[in-house]
Amino acid sequence: MNNKEILLVVDAVSNEKGVSKEVIFGAIESALAIATIKGSDAELDAHVIIDRETGDYETFRQWLIVTESEEEPFESPETQILLEDALKKQQDVEVDGYIREPMESVVFGRIAAQTAKQVIVQKVREAERAQVVEQYQEKLGKMILGTVKRVERGSVTLDLGGNAEAFIPREEMIPRENFRTGDRVRAYLKEIRAEGRGPQLLVSRVVPELLTELFTLEVPEISDNMIGIRGTARDPGLRAKIAVEALESRIDPIGACVGMRGSRVQVVTNELGGERVDIIMWDEDPARFAINAMAPAEVLSIVVDEEAHSMDIAVAEDQLSQAIGRGGQNVRLASQLTGWDLNVMSAADADQKAESELSVHIEIFMKDLDVDEDVALILAQEGFSSLEEVAYVPEKEMLEIEEFDEDIIAELRSRARDVLLTRAIANEEQLESAKPEQNLLEMEGMTKELALTLASNDINTIDDLADQSVGELTDIDSIDEEQAAALIMKARESWFADESGAGE
Repeated sequence: MNNKEILLVVDAVSNEKGVSKEVIFGAIESALAIATIKGSDAELDAHVIIDRETGDYETFRQWLIVTESEEEPFESPETQILLEDALKKQQDVEVDGYIREPMESVVFGRIAAQTAKQVIVQKVREAERAQVVEQYQEKLGKMILGTVKRVERGSVTLDLGGNAEAFIPREEMIPRENFRTGDRVRAYLKEIRAEGRGPQLLVSRVVPELLTELFTLEVPEISDNMIGIRGTARDPGLRAKIAVEALESRIDPIGACVGMRGSRVQVVTNELGGERVDIIMWDEDPARFAINAMAPAEVLSIVVDEEAHSMDIAVAEDQLSQAIGRGGQNVRLASQLTGWDLNVMSAADADQKAESELSVHIEIFMKDLDVDEDVALILAQEGFSSLEEVAYVPEKEMLEIEEFDEDIIAELRSRARDVLLTRAIANEEQLESAKPEQNLLEMEGMTKELALTLASNDINTIDDLADQSVGELTDIDSIDEEQAAALIMKARESWFADESGAGE
């Protein structure tokens, strides 16, 4: 391969493959270096530099600069050199750099040319893959359009053009959806995964984000920031809900998304294999938003439990099945859309539950505040559910209760605070008297405060903790379900260790 041929190869491959000339020059330099090493009788490392203007090239033998240690002893003098020896030859060097000496450039024959060809092909492929990653990195998290290239075992490969392909795994396909070669398909670019054969673009047809992208494409008012999408939820291929809001007062967001005679929403439905889409009006009030999300069912009443982040929703008896949906679909999608746990029940069941909870609160107030049933009933009916609320809710809110005057309110608040203080002192004494065993204190993930809390509830050892259920631990106020499960599994590790030891 002479100088002129090198320049001709660089021009031809660069133009044909759309890869920069620098990549091709680098590939040829690597090929020439490999051929130099193969043609030498001695073990060496070669480096070749091609002049980009003339095609002339020089060959150098090089040594990697290293330091010696017990972990990495110096063993390759043919390709490596110690830093102190390198500094004797050249002052401006450092570890992981190279010392180079010119050597004679050998004449490359047919074998060398084949090696060059292989390296060039490999470098070109790597460059093309890098271009695909760079091109689609900006499209990550967006919708892309491709043509079905092949279908294998339920998975689909899309041709995106420009030597780029995308893959839809079977689990990311809408159930019962069938494509044929040549079909045009929209999907959501979910991930760019690095693999040995090159980067793979993984796309999805089932993620909620695809619904957002389709409406953004179909409804100009969304892309023009006149309508905002506040949430989506999907049961792929069957049903979906999307929450929208007007960013301009003159816009009807639901009407705009539905389109003339349902034309816009129908396009989205067709693209998603017939998936029915409910368009919901978003509301900053969680209760009103939940009522909207339950459409088409009509909500009669709603009770919000902010502490449990749940809502009890009552509907008419004849609408109960519609509100729940087939297989719980409607309430499940509404829960996903709102981010709240929604419990749907009939009006009769809601009344019964409310009466039951009211009775519990009345009993608590009668016992702890030492008041008669009438006073306790008023507190419960006004929405008070704990002593903390009675003690610390702003006084002006309690003054709005018609049956109470300032003296009654002051007395109720005083009694509630006295009870809470007494309980706090008792809890503190219980904590001080708690004596957790050392193995519990030393357990991984345990703190002294948590160990004292457990011991005050008669959980003094690791075995005591291992015997607990998640439900029993979550009865302790400061422990949530996730933490309880983690603590129990950690405590039970000793059981499995004992069993393993016995087996041996």
